[in-house]
Amino acid sequence: MPAVDKDMLARWIGEVARLHGRITGPLTYIFCDDEKIIEVNRQFLQHDYYTDIITFDYSRGRMISGDMFISLDTVATNAEKVGATYDNELLRVIIHGVLHLCGINDKGPGEREIMESHENQALALLASME
Repeated sequence: MPAVDKDMLARWIGEVARLHGRITGPLTYIFCDDEKIIEVNRQFLQHDYYTDIITFDYSRGRMISGDMFISLDTVATNAEKVGATYDNELLRVIIHGVLHLCGINDKGPGEREIMESHENQALALLASME
């Protein structure tokens, strides 16, 4: 289980949502391993690959809400691949799910770069809040 400052994360997530014209509702993070994430990916999305996060969106109107499964194994692997710290990569993935709930996608042409820009802005915001 990652050591996270839940109060700081809640304030940060709330501020990121606010900056995207949203308010936060119930958000659940399920931290798991690669075997659980692929099981969820296969069962609910019919995808047969590992991923760092799967976001189930229950948002209504301006209120974001959802369940987010995060594979800590994949977070660690990705951190190593990109030369980031584990903690920083975990924060990036946490806010990635929130940004999806705010309506930002990353699968279409040019969308990955837009998502990364929003992630970087959110991480800079967190650094300024600490």
